Amino acid sequence: MEDTPSQSDHYRSSSSSASSPTAARPPRGSNFYYLRKPGPAMLRRPISFEDSPEWGDDPEIDVNADELAAESIHVGTTTVSPSLSKVNSVSVSGASPTPGLSEASRRIAGASIVWRDLSVNIREKRRYSERVVKNSTGYALPGTLTVIMGPARSGKSMLLRALAGRLPHSARLYGEVFINGTKSQMPYGSYGYVDREDVLVDCLTVREMLYYAALLQLPGFFAEKKSAVEEAIQAMSLGDYADKLIGGHCYMTGLPYGERRRVSIARELVMRPHALFIDEPLYLLDSVSALLLMVTLKKIASTGCTIVFTMYQSSTEVFGLFDRICLLSNGNTLFFGETLACLQHFSNSGFPCPIMQSPSDHFLRAINTDFDRIIAMCKTLQDDHGDFSSVNMDTAVAIRTLEATYKSSADSAAVESMIGRLIEKEGPRLKSKGRAGFSTRIAVLTWRSILVMSRKWNYFWMRLMLYLVLTLSIGTIFTNLGHSLSSVTVRVSAIFSFVSFMMLLSVSGLPAHIDELKVHMHEEANQHTGALVYLLANLFSSIPFLFLISISSTLIFYFLVGLKDEFSLLMYFVLNIFMCLLANESLMMVVAYVWLDTFKCTMTLIFLNVIMMLVAGYFRIHDALPQLWKYPLSYLAFHTYCIQGLLENEYVGTSFAVGEIRSIPGVMAVRGSYDISASENYKWFHLLILLVMAIGYRIILLLLLCFNVRRCILKCDLCWFNKSSTA
Repeated sequence: MEDTPSQSDHYRSSSSSASSPTAARPPRGSNFYYLRKPGPAMLRRPISFEDSPEWGDDPEIDVNADELAAESIHVGTTTVSPSLSKVNSVSVSGASPTPGLSEASRRIAGASIVWRDLSVNIREKRRYSERVVKNSTGYALPGTLTVIMGPARSGKSMLLRALAGRLPHSARLYGEVFINGTKSQMPYGSYGYVDREDVLVDCLTVREMLYYAALLQLPGFFAEKKSAVEEAIQAMSLGDYADKLIGGHCYMTGLPYGERRRVSIARELVMRPHALFIDEPLYLLDSVSALLLMVTLKKIASTGCTIVFTMYQSSTEVFGLFDRICLLSNGNTLFFGETLACLQHFSNSGFPCPIMQSPSDHFLRAINTDFDRIIAMCKTLQDDHGDFSSVNMDTAVAIRTLEATYKSSADSAAVESMIGRLIEKEGPRLKSKGRAGFSTRIAVLTWRSILVMSRKWNYFWMRLMLYLVLTLSIGTIFTNLGHSLSSVTVRVSAIFSFVSFMMLLSVSGLPAHIDELKVHMHEEANQHTGALVYLLANLFSSIPFLFLISISSTLIFYFLVGLKDEFSLLMYFVLNIFMCLLANESLMMVVAYVWLDTFKCTMTLIFLNVIMMLVAGYFRIHDALPQLWKYPLSYLAFHTYCIQGLLENEYVGTSFAVGEIRSIPGVMAVRGSYDISASENYKWFHLLILLVMAIGYRIILLLLLCFNVRRCILKCDLCWFNKSSTA
């Protein structure tokens, strides 16, 4: 082994290599580095970043911690093995201090997860394309951090979803997944899954966010749920941010990316899961935040929780905290085992890690095919700009060599042997922890939505101000109309303008609907809520806000324009506007779900509102419309029923004098400008139609959510993008 000066050692790590089945304790006081060309005598000798003096002082640490962990799983203990706990405590001692879990923290009965010959196919255009994950084999034990690492499009996230039982409907799974030695999926409440994107409610504080998550997920009493929230806050070191708004407010900034990531993980920790799956936990984090988060996860793992996560690359310090690594490239497993054994594997295959390079960077450099383009660029620059031989490595050759070497190595045999021991005897079956009741979830979501709506300025307060300004503008333009026959046409114009622009201004609430739908889709994916629960809660929470908008706008418009001064007619006017707003709100939710994009939704709703204004019967009498516009567009426009009901409410039963003797009914006076019925009860029929439309749009949204139509839309967008990119 080559001797290297100690000041060149940039690979300090506190990771445990003692748990490797084939590892031996390194001599105390000596440093180890990576060999360029290891000799035969060094093929099975472990490569360590540096000797950890703490290990030499602790004679109780057993190098074969995997066997102890396996035994602890089968006997159903709630704590990890003593040796593994000590290794974990050592691994964190060399990193930054974390105010995470206390020594008296609750112990968690972790779950052993084994996957054998696991493959995943993705269906595309009624056929199954090339496998995304190909015959992957590995395991994850309680109290450990297992990382699935690889370049982009290597199958990391798909393998993680397969282990968590969250594959999309278009994916087909082959192979076997064992939980505590039993071939089964993990039940609800036994695991937590954290997506790469943080989907949080910005208007809530951290404590409120976790508290509502606990109310949705956990059955039982409020005191128990509050205790779970406080434990999650303490576990993720969020005490200093517990009472701060996630998205900020006014001049207050929101939480940084690191803390937002912690909140996303803490939301799953309130269930006290046996296993935790995290997709890219260090996504968008700087090096300091990444290290602090990984140290926190290491502390959580030390309580017994099984943690499996994906990662593109990491710093040397973060890499040293991993217990096991599953290295993927194009769906193929190039290595599975201890992190330090992975370094030995690369060295044995002829790709040793350079002294001044991070291990994860070296791994990805060797197996990422995108580097071939960089090699081609470097060859053109080599003559004029120096030597670029440090990046001149054929990745295809490296991938084939690493895969072949691993399949014939002792590491692969050790993994198969360990898997055999883990599935030989069944451990305790994981049981579903239950969830909150149907009515409880509706009540929780309703109250949370009311709180969010009251804090979101662009959902309620901005809309209320716009409505008041619009109503004042229309009212002052059409004021002092009088009650003569000549005022009928002008009053019809005032009512049409009021209804049309009220509906058009509702588009300002789109961003809030899109955010709420994203939160719901995330919670539904984690089985926290359902489509029906979400729709009922959204309906109940929106009623007070829409009614307040209706009554405040109507009072200003009603008296400025000078409509009939009768309380019953005023209440019908308010109820009519409320039903029209409710129907429009339901249509907005359908459009918001289809696109989930503010620009596309705004353009779609403006177009639909303009079309409904054109066929509402004002610009041309309803019966005189061409058949193309009359059927079915004019009957689908809620503007038509709203305006007809308001005009019938105002003019049915009234008459206007023509000269001194003759008079005409109000209905006849209006029909020159708008087609209305002479029946006094027909206005209630129009109100009923508006109610049916409001409910109908929500039923349509319920069907879209239940059949996951959004997935088909994403497929169409992806196919269109692929065609345009290849054209």
